[in-house]
Amino acid sequence: MSQYRRIFVPGGTYFFTVRLQDRQSALLVDRVDLLRDCVRLAHARWPFAIDAAVILPDHLHMIWTLPPGDADYSKRWRLIKSAFSRQVDGPPNLTRGEMARGEKGIWQRRFWEHHIRDEPDLRAHRAFIATAPIQAGLAARPTDWRWSSVHRDLRRGVPIPAKGGYGPVLASL
Repeated sequence: MSQYRRIFVPGGTYFFTVRLQDRQSALLVDRVDLLRDCVRLAHARWPFAIDAAVILPDHLHMIWTLPPGDADYSKRWRLIKSAFSRQVDGPPNLTRGEMARGEKGIWQRRFWEHHIRDEPDLRAHRAFIATAPIQAGLAARPTDWRWSSVHRDLRRGVPIPAKGGYGPVLASL
């Protein structure tokens, strides 16, 4: 097993990628209301701010800011993933190891996290989230993808970041 080390910064801002085990699945958009309920449940128990998010068919990206003094994003993801998994059917071909660990085979076991270091880093990751549906071939413009925080940002007057993270994407609106 690898010796991956996570960075824990109390009150920090983090970018996450969380994937389904079945990369051909559309479960996250098929059950987007359930996923949102699970995120709300985690938020109610252990608050955090969602700075940006996009839900794609087989994975999602989010940027969270944790409360001062709190660096435990893992417990939030554990709650979201387990609450979601309890409500959906798992694949019929679980391995013995997955069964022995009590896993359902819905999610990849880990997630990717990146500690946001500064404002340019935040802009770059917000741009990555805004353009993820385009990069995945699911939309022509950020506003064409229904399950993205770009819609919330536009309602709040926040410009959609450009691919490089600098300035609004005016031409694609």
